[in-house]
Amino acid sequence: MGPLGSGKSTLMNIIGCLDVPSAGTYELSGVDVGHMDEADLAVVRGRRIGFVFQQFNLLPTMSAWRNVELPLVYSGVGRAERRRRADEALARVGLADRVNHRPGELSGGQQQRVSVARALVTDPDLVLADEPTGALDSVSTADLLTLFDELHDQGRTIVLITHEQEVADRAGRVVHIRDGRLREGRDHPPTAATEGMR
Repeated sequence: MGPLGSGKSTLMNIIGCLDVPSAGTYELSGVDVGHMDEADLAVVRGRRIGFVFQQFNLLPTMSAWRNVELPLVYSGVGRAERRRRADEALARVGLADRVNHRPGELSGGQQQRVSVARALVTDPDLVLADEPTGALDSVSTADLLTLFDELHDQGRTIVLITHEQEVADRAGRVVHIRDGRLREGRDHPPTAATEGMR
């Protein structure tokens, strides 16, 4: 949790291997990512980390399942297996009946669930989610948080930024960040500009 400009996005970019720290080290599963070249970082991002973006980042001319399969295309997975895994991921987020719909034919909440399915399709160890419930109604939010709980119970790490206190309250660990410094705990009252991390 922290105000705008506190460093949340920078921290998430480092955790997601989109950026490297300017000082110190970041180890992912015991490996210092600062010693990896761009090709190695791309492999880590593609196979071990799932990203859920606030703006969805869906391709408007492609169906839901085609958007979801994209990380598998870049990993060299065969077409039939890509389709099977994309359909499975979409069913997991409650969109089994929308696999052939394009983003423009889906509500904002459904588009966000497609984004979540795309993050899950590679079966990543780490899921980074930026405001994943922002466009969802209360029922869809509860379903998505339950899914994140299941993924966590299976051994995955979920890092989540949210403006919603009730979402942050579901977290097993809350980290507050201000001016690039971290402090752990739930003793900081939320403010209007507060976001949370899970």
